[in-house]
Amino acid sequence: MTDHFDYFVIFAEMRTGSNFLESNLNAIERVACHGEAFNPHFIGHPNRTEILGVTQAMRDADPARLIRMIREGSEGLGGFRFFHDHDPRVLDITLADPRCAKIILTRNPLDSYVSWKIARETGQWKLTNVKRRKESRIRFDGVEFERHVAKLQEFQVLLLNRLQVTGQTAFYVAYEDLQNLDVMNGLARFLGVDGRLEALDASLKKQNPSPLHEKVSNFDEMERLLSGADPFNLTRTPNFEPRRGPGIPGFVTGAHASLLYMPVRAGPEAEVRAWMAGLDGVTPDTLPTKYSQKSLRQWKRRKRGHRSFTVLRHPVARAHAAFCDRILMRGPGTFSEIRKTLRNFYKLPIPGQSPDETYDRRAHRAAFIGFLEFLRANLAGQTGIRVDAHWATQTAVIEGMAQFSSPDMILREEEMKSHLPALARQLGYVNPAQPVAAADSAPIPLSAIYDDEIEALVSDVYQRDYMMFGFKPWA
Repeated sequence: MTDHFDYFVIFAEMRTGSNFLESNLNAIERVACHGEAFNPHFIGHPNRTEILGVTQAMRDADPARLIRMIREGSEGLGGFRFFHDHDPRVLDITLADPRCAKIILTRNPLDSYVSWKIARETGQWKLTNVKRRKESRIRFDGVEFERHVAKLQEFQVLLLNRLQVTGQTAFYVAYEDLQNLDVMNGLARFLGVDGRLEALDASLKKQNPSPLHEKVSNFDEMERLLSGADPFNLTRTPNFEPRRGPGIPGFVTGAHASLLYMPVRAGPEAEVRAWMAGLDGVTPDTLPTKYSQKSLRQWKRRKRGHRSFTVLRHPVARAHAAFCDRILMRGPGTFSEIRKTLRNFYKLPIPGQSPDETYDRRAHRAAFIGFLEFLRANLAGQTGIRVDAHWATQTAVIEGMAQFSSPDMILREEEMKSHLPALARQLGYVNPAQPVAAADSAPIPLSAIYDDEIEALVSDVYQRDYMMFGFKPWA
C-alpha cells in the first residue's frame, strides 16, 4: 500500500484511450485497475460477473462496499475507471476523499466522437490483432457532436470545481501522453508506487490511425458546420463574480398560503411581501422568514403542493434602486461603511449627508454613473469591497438559490400584476388582489437621468443578466 493514496480513480470517457492507460497501469508492479467498476450495465468488463467477490447486484445496492474492497482487497494499489454516465453516488465518495488519487484522462472531443461513432458501427471497441481491424466511414452529425461536447465539458467542470473546493489536485493525462513512457512513469510516482515501466504495453493497437477526412464521409460538411464553432470560448461573457449561497434566511413564506418567495435583492421586495400578506389578511412584517435549510425543508414537507417564485427587475432600475437605497441615502439599512469608502477612496460624487435641495438632476446622474463604474470593477473582482446581494448579477443570485432549490417561477417585475394573481388562484385563492407597482422613491427619479449612455454602461456591467434573461433597453 502506498503512503500517498489508498486507491485511485481514472476519470475518462469512451474512446479516450482508457483501456490502454489501464493496461499500462496493470503492468506496473503492485497496481491493479479493475476496469469500469461502476458501469451501470456491467461490472469491470463486459465478461465479468464480480470484482473481488462483489457482484453487480451487491455493488448497485451499496457502491461504497465495492470501493472499500478495491481499496482494501487489491494486490497493491487498487483503482478503477469512471465515466460521466457511471453511478453518480461514486462521485460524492471519491471526490471528497483525499486518500483517493484522481487521474483525469482527456482527448480531443472531435477525435473521440469520430472514434466512438466508428466503434458503434463496427462493434469493435478494443483491438489486439491488427488483422482483425474493422473499418468504417461515419457521417458527422452536428447536433449530436454538440451534445457530445457539452457532456464532456460539463463533467470536466464538475471535476475541476469539486477538486478546487476540497483543495485537491489531479494528475492530468492527454490522449497523446499515453505513448510517452516518461509520463506513465511520472504517473507511477504520483501514485506513490515503487514499480516503473520499462516499455509501454504493446497488446492494444490503435484502431483508427487514418486521418479524419478518410474516416468521415461528409468531411466538407463537417468542416462547414465546425467553422462557426468557438473552441477557445472567445465569445464567453467573462465572469469573476464569486459564487453565492442560496440566501435562505431571506426567503419568505405565506402566512397560510403555500407560497415561497425567494427574493432578489434590490427588486420589488416590499411590494411582493405586501401582496403575499394581503392574501391571508396579515401585515407584511408577520410573514414567516429567517428560515434555515432544515426548517425550510420541514415547511416544504408540510405544505403539499407549494409553489416558489422570484421576481427579476430590469438591471438599470435595480442598479438605480441599490444605489439610492443603500449608498446615496443615510440611515437604517444603508451601507454606511461602503458609502464612506466609495466617497473617500473611489471619489464617488455624493454628498457627505443625505441629499438636500441642492442635489439636482445633473449631480444625481454623475453620481449614478460613478456608482456604475464602481460596479464594473466590483463585479470583475477588482475591488476590495464585497459583491453585495443588492448589486450582484441576478444570474448569480438565481444560481445560488438553485443550490437549495430552483424557484418554480421566475417573473419579471412588469409581469407581477398578471402572473402573481394567477399563481394564487392555483393555490385556491378565488379573487386575489393585484400587487402594487413599485414606486420610485429616489430623490431624483430614474426617468429624469436615463439616456443611451446609462443603458450602454449598465448593459456592459450586467451583460450576463441581459444575455441570460433577455432584457431589452429599460426605456
